[in-house]
Amino acid sequence: MRITRREFCHGAAKLALLGTVIASGVRSNAFGLVSDALAQAPSNEELMAPGPLGEQAEGKADAPVTVIEYASMTCSHCANFAVNVYPMLKSKYIETGKVRYIMREFPLDPLAAAGFMLARCAGEGKYFPMVETLFQKQKDWVVQKPLEPLLAIAKQAGFTQQTFEECLANQKVLDGIDAVRQRASEKFGVNATPTFFINGKIQRGEMTAEELEKQIQSYLKS
Repeated sequence: MRITRREFCHGAAKLALLGTVIASGVRSNAFGLVSDALAQAPSNEELMAPGPLGEQAEGKADAPVTVIEYASMTCSHCANFAVNVYPMLKSKYIETGKVRYIMREFPLDPLAAAGFMLARCAGEGKYFPMVETLFQKQKDWVVQKPLEPLLAIAKQAGFTQQTFEECLANQKVLDGIDAVRQRASEKFGVNATPTFFINGKIQRGEMTAEELEKQIQSYLKS
């Protein structure tokens, strides 16, 4: 299912209304995410193929362990992982060359897609800082009227009102994000966030630091 610009953004008023859905805890089905069907285990070649916008990764390309996370910017469990677990993963495993971490977009709703679009538009080297900030401040912008706080965060990252609006109207960026989400849903059996692939093995749901370390260590010892 392709997300169209018309579905995504009818201007500022439309985007503001999206926050009502998120704030009420209702998960949007407009992105075609609700499915109990599980895809066959993907080959490593399939899983590692980047999306149309290119891969967003941290760590050595030849690290012995690859962690892929499919996340949604409006997912509270994803935010908790980003704030409380990812710092350990980065300092202990990514920066030491043991893990290559790949973030892939799996927006559960149009507002989450907007967050990822801003991260993609932020500029060279700013994707992960933008994602980190949006997760840290998730409670500020995943609200009934998200446009103003989202713009305020974007301005701190160097956006202007014009570049903010241009980014959210960029159909190429939206299509690229949707292609990643759609492939994960249809080919890899991803139907919720966060979902991880650790050296190709799927792990569904949020993990604690201890659980993640146990998974990583099992590959480092082998």
